Amino acid sequence: MFAVLKTGGKQYKVSSGDVLRVEKLAAQAGDKVQFNEILMVDGTVGAPFVEGAGVQAEVIDQIKGEKLIHFVKRRRKHSSKRTKGHRQKLTLVRITDILASGADASGVMAATGAGSVSAAAVEAAAPKKAPTKKAAPEAEAEAPAAPAGADDLKKLSGVGPALEKKLLEAGVTTFAQIAAWTDEDVADMDEKLSFKGRIEREGWIAQAKELAQG
Repeated sequence: MFAVLKTGGKQYKVSSGDVLRVEKLAAQAGDKVQFNEILMVDGTVGAPFVEGAGVQAEVIDQIKGEKLIHFVKRRRKHSSKRTKGHRQKLTLVRITDILASGADASGVMAATGAGSVSAAAVEAAAPKKAPTKKAAPEAEAEAPAAPAGADDLKKLSGVGPALEKKLLEAGVTTFAQIAAWTDEDVADMDEKLSFKGRIEREGWIAQAKELAQG
């Protein structure tokens, strides 16, 4: 039996016993996790996912991928260039079971990304449904609600509702989190959220430090 699962924005075709590297999961070595976004199980194709299907795996270790060299050169009046390395954080897992049905009642911890927020927070950050024609005009302008305890990330330079939503969905909810980012974290966010150097260009980390202090 084989299955095609989706995690970290990528798809993997797996069978029982396979060992694979996926984007970092919120789990420790020895934990048992379950992937619930299953696109196919043998000949059954999902729409988009196969209902009740799941792939269970054991976490072997938290590792880092090969080092990637990132080179940026700005050809302007005050030209600059910068070279830095980045190693993607990964999780090594071994596939143990493929469930064609009943996965929703297995009780095994769901495999979620290390930067993921809770389902309740994602639901709170999601845009509200479009109002009916009879709704007042003010209702159409309402912005998505932020998770409880989250900072107003729109105070950062260049951050509007769209970028704030991206940050919330990536698990970034406070200025303190941004203030603590390392170069590796910045490169990771640039890659995952397609910020294209915006974090350094706008000086988010310095701004976040000031905003976090009140």
